[in-house]
Amino acid sequence: MNKLELIPEIIIANKIYLIRKKKVMLSFDLAELYEVETKRLNEQVKRNIGKFPERFMFQLTQDEYVF
Repeated sequence: MNKLELIPEIIIANKIYLIRKKKVMLSFDLAELYEVETKRLNEQVKRNIGKFPERFMFQLTQDEYVF
């Protein structure tokens, strides 16, 4: 996808889940939208942890991960 192309709203809306009563996007969906590997996205979050407040991210439990 050309970086200047907009992502249709329906594609983004379909990647938003309700988990723990919060609307969230999963790392592999964000990586897909940004056209990077999930591993690389997670590495960048770890390297720049100060830019990602704790309230904006959490790890799913085994029970929550049902895909």
